[in-house]
Amino acid sequence: MERQEKFGKAHVTLLALTLAFLGSLAFFAAHGGSAAPADDYTVAVERSVPAEELAPEKQPVDVNAATAEELQQLMGIGPVLAQAIVDYREEHGPFESIDELLEVSGIGETKLGNIRDDITLGEEDAA
Repeated sequence: MERQEKFGKAHVTLLALTLAFLGSLAFFAAHGGSAAPADDYTVAVERSVPAEELAPEKQPVDVNAATAEELQQLMGIGPVLAQAIVDYREEHGPFESIDELLEVSGIGETKLGNIRDDITLGEEDAA
């Protein structure tokens, strides 16, 4: 035996919602997909900002003169390692090469590679 479905209130409600949705789609399609014309608003731009102002060029950190706080600006250098660099410099004198930083406990090839472009030896480096 076949069961006949009743066309109840739920079906009527779904049919009404579907028709309302399709009607609103047809309305928006007929009006260019927008309820308001594009020239009803404007966007004002005061000025463009040069990239240099957004991200100023970073100056390299002089490992022979920087304080522990300044050294912490380098990627991967926290307070303990920054102090270790300062202590090493005070005990052994100024760094004569960037690679000498490998002598500081806590600095390996990877960490030195990460900061190499961001550090300098100061006046000696320029010569």
